[in-house]
Amino acid sequence: MSGNGPTTPSDNAYGNALAVERNGINVISESERKGSAHDLFWPWCAANISVLGLAYAAFVLYFGLSFWQAAFAAVVGSTASFLLVGLVSLAGKRGSAPTMALSRAAFGVKGNGLPTVVSYLILVGWETALVALSTLATATIFRELGWSSGDLTKVIAFLVVASLIVVAGVLGFDLIMRLQKWLTYATIVLTIAYIALTLDEIDLAEVGALPGGDITAVIGALLLMMTAFGLSWVNSAADYSRYLPRRTSSGGVVGWTTFGGAVAPVVLLSYGLLLIGSRPDLIDPIGEDPLGTLAGLLPDGFLLIYAVVVVAGLVAGAVLDIYSSGLALLTLGVPLPRWAAALLDGVLMVVGAIYVVWFAQDFLGPFQGFLITLGVPITSWCGIFLADLLLRRKDYDQAALFDSSGRYGAVNPVPVSLMVVSMAVGWGLVVSFFEGFGWQGYLLEPLGLGGKTGTWSGANLGVAFAFAFSFVGYLVLCRGRVRRQEEHAPETRPAAAVQ
Repeated sequence: MSGNGPTTPSDNAYGNALAVERNGINVISESERKGSAHDLFWPWCAANISVLGLAYAAFVLYFGLSFWQAAFAAVVGSTASFLLVGLVSLAGKRGSAPTMALSRAAFGVKGNGLPTVVSYLILVGWETALVALSTLATATIFRELGWSSGDLTKVIAFLVVASLIVVAGVLGFDLIMRLQKWLTYATIVLTIAYIALTLDEIDLAEVGALPGGDITAVIGALLLMMTAFGLSWVNSAADYSRYLPRRTSSGGVVGWTTFGGAVAPVVLLSYGLLLIGSRPDLIDPIGEDPLGTLAGLLPDGFLLIYAVVVVAGLVAGAVLDIYSSGLALLTLGVPLPRWAAALLDGVLMVVGAIYVVWFAQDFLGPFQGFLITLGVPITSWCGIFLADLLLRRKDYDQAALFDSSGRYGAVNPVPVSLMVVSMAVGWGLVVSFFEGFGWQGYLLEPLGLGGKTGTWSGANLGVAFAFAFSFVGYLVLCRGRVRRQEEHAPETRPAAAVQ
């Protein structure tokens, strides 16, 4: 995973962390490109080292798998999904623009609105969820300690967490890259401490006695882990590689992104399977209150430190979300500077989190259904984006990314159609099992897959279909279009002004 970037220390590559980033969705100028491939380790590791990863082990075991089946699904699913993030990151190095701006090359400048809206909803949904979880987890831990856990505690926790996230999103790239590095150090140390304090809960005999499931359950768990981890990040991958010099090693970009994103989930899921496999009675409580249930395994003396671990991990993820959601908003054509777009997203995040914390009766179940539902179209987009990236042999035409009359055109009907068909078929092959999502799974019975309660109902086949159908479809149907676009070298006129 070595890179060919600058030889100066990475910390020196970034400017004043307290200065507001001026770049928006424009192409980064040559003079501003900086850093090395290994710098990508920090944002992706920090965003995925959350203790919440332990809770996902319960969702894997919910499929009724043995330890080894569950470990295979968890490790392969999370690693494969972050490999996709690494591959999308290549576009950032090649094009030096945000992910959804580069997506215009495949969809057309206006046609790209469809995947960008989906991307925006996912990002805002995640940042809202992470702020809400941070607030609720703090209140739960304070209650365990016998301290006040009422509205005052929630308000203080909410204000601290939301402020950190909004400030980081507004200030932008340099602060985020520095912040994520220190959050990674802190959460690694504290997560190791959590593991050490809960080792006595492990019962290998109990883990070994877990009954095995069939192949459909393994596939379902694997695809769920892909959706929960890397597939939730593919739409923002290039946002953090776009500042890298063009000479940076492509292998380094893919390798460090994949390693940074996958290493924490692999460790957390593996340990979580041992921990929750030893205590099957934790599976249902974790589904209702993941962070509070995990806190209950700790001695009181560590609970306050556990609160720091939880909040730091969730903040790290939300910081990436708010930065990328601001860029997605600009890609949709909202006439704001980047910092104002991030601030607007922060307001939406605050309003949404207030509703979740103080008014919603049930949150986790509907949110999981929301993620599975949007997982189908974003996976379709990922297949199209990677197919387009694979077909391109020349650099992106910088000016055409911002001009609907340029070589990429206003709308490319092929990827738009592929995405619409993927949604129509994909939603018919997934079942969310949560109130409000009962309309899904409508193709399982007509296709002889056992209906919504059959063996394939939990296999999330719609996610796999969306990626394969879109990837192959674009390769076959758009090869000629990409070749015609690249018959002439990209124009050298400058791209759009900073937004």
